[in-house]
Amino acid sequence: MLPEDLVRDHTVYACVMGSRAFGLATDGSDTDRRGVFQAPTELFWRFEKPPTHVEGPADEQFSWEVERFCALALRANPNILECLHSPLVEYVDDTGRELLALRDAFLSRQAHATFARYALGQRKKLEADVRQHGAPRWKHAMHLLRLLTSCRDLLRTGELTLDVGAAREPLLAVKRGEVPWPEIESRMVRLADEADRASHTSPLPPEPDHRRVEAFLTAARRRSAARTGRLTASDGP
Repeated sequence: MLPEDLVRDHTVYACVMGSRAFGLATDGSDTDRRGVFQAPTELFWRFEKPPTHVEGPADEQFSWEVERFCALALRANPNILECLHSPLVEYVDDTGRELLALRDAFLSRQAHATFARYALGQRKKLEADVRQHGAPRWKHAMHLLRLLTSCRDLLRTGELTLDVGAAREPLLAVKRGEVPWPEIESRMVRLADEADRASHTSPLPPEPDHRRVEAFLTAARRRSAARTGRLTASDGP
């Protein structure tokens, strides 16, 4: 089975990400598609395992195998968590709905460290651009401000919201290069400080719910195997 076939035939969840999901799309914005596929259980009984992710088959499309997706989500990977909360869902089957029902199981205070670490790496790249070219990549600066705001609000409320709402125009002004870099830096420092403070009183649990996620994966693998006639639904994995 080709990797592209896994995406075409076994996708359980597909959504649009990027600027369109964040409410920041303009006329020239791409459509970034992300998805989750479940490789048939029998493929794992071979020496050559199915891929953990697949690029394509469409342009700007990227998908993860469900187990890899869950493992990254349990580590509070920002891109994965945001994918689970996209307001633009293009496809979801019964397994995908079970995955979406687990969104709260993946959220924890660990998001503070992962979001902050990712943001720090992106900020260093922007600072390098300023040193070398006199200005940052403004689009990246916009998205970093959006990410920092999202992290702060997640820690404050326990909910991850992607659409920037009323912040759309101020963020697009950053993208257009209309906001001086020192002001952007100041905003980044303030948002990071606010996220730090929010992490101490966050309603989020200290860790994600590994047990619930593992139960979901086990049941999904068992159902897939049962469909091949090699394992009954009551048997073990």
